[in-house]
Amino acid sequence: MVVLLVLLQLLALILLGFGIALLWLEARHRLRPRSPLRLSAEGWEVSPGSDGRWTVGGTVTISNPHPRMEIFVPQLRVKPTLLGRDDLSGIRIDTRVVPQHPDEPARSDGYWFAYIVKGHKRTQARIELTLTGDRLSERLDTLWVEVLWSNYGPFGRLRRRDAVLVPLRRSQPLTPATATWRAGDGCRVLPLRTHLLGTLDSPEDVLRQYAAPLLQPGDILTIAESPLAVMQGRYIHPSQIEPSGLARQLCRVFHPTSSLATACGLQSLIDMVGPARVLTAWVLGILLKLVGSPGGFYRLAGDQARLIDDVTGSTPPYDQTIVLGPVNSERIVEELSRALGHGVAVVDVNDLGRVKVLAASSGCDLALLERALRPNPAGNANERTPLVLVRPGQ
Repeated sequence: MVVLLVLLQLLALILLGFGIALLWLEARHRLRPRSPLRLSAEGWEVSPGSDGRWTVGGTVTISNPHPRMEIFVPQLRVKPTLLGRDDLSGIRIDTRVVPQHPDEPARSDGYWFAYIVKGHKRTQARIELTLTGDRLSERLDTLWVEVLWSNYGPFGRLRRRDAVLVPLRRSQPLTPATATWRAGDGCRVLPLRTHLLGTLDSPEDVLRQYAAPLLQPGDILTIAESPLAVMQGRYIHPSQIEPSGLARQLCRVFHPTSSLATACGLQSLIDMVGPARVLTAWVLGILLKLVGSPGGFYRLAGDQARLIDDVTGSTPPYDQTIVLGPVNSERIVEELSRALGHGVAVVDVNDLGRVKVLAASSGCDLALLERALRPNPAGNANERTPLVLVRPGQ
């Protein structure tokens, strides 16, 4: 009896210590200094010229949602990268950044002077790029514009790295006459090729452009989770992630092919759900695995744990970033279904025959979707077919 009492007291001390450790980790994570500034892109346009010169321009907005903190932006520059289907050597890119501050005029020499973004305020910058070269319309595909900027404030000086993808070429939508359907298990499927998607795209506009002319009553339109996530801006360059000691240690236990097997990959999950939940899921997951129940960590850590794609896990140029899972999928599919008048689903499919429907609008046949998508008609390479149209019947 005495031994049992001692064991119970020891167990209580262990649980108390573990609870205190979780509280300390969570408090340290939430109270760490960070910049509240957010950067978004809008109004980007591509203007092909007839003289071998294209112009690309748009606006980036820097917003400060904090009520009191004032943040300096001492530096902002852009780093453009061209992607294409041919040798791009010889193409010249000239860049120009023009501040559009609400209370200070831009300098005529193009110098970016340090600017303070006050609480609940914002500022903008106009980015203009000129592309010069031969056969641009044949060679160009996508422009990846990285915005390299600094934040300076109570947290110190942070180097920020955001990026906006600008499509220079768009895929030709299929028509009923040009569509080649694939036979499935009690259904037909049609992968739909699109341009490379990014934050400048709206899911509704993409579905209307590439799928609307083909839709018939009973069809279900699926969109892959990663393309939806990048349209929501849910991708992060690893340079923007500071792995904690917890992430560096826990990531070692995951399978090398897991997106959580790197410190940055696991830290991206910690940043979303908190260190306390990740550590608890990690400990309980190991215990569950010891008693023959694998996958406990992913069930306890939440849906985002399975949806993170680490570096190399996505189509270029997103292969250089960590792509998170989409958010608000249930609301999005219902809105898209009402807009299009057809069933819509967000799915996660791989080449191993695993099909997970993250969200489906009301009335979707989930069994049909699983049968139709099990062969992974969209592929996992660079097919650029994030949409798959599922039609019941043969």
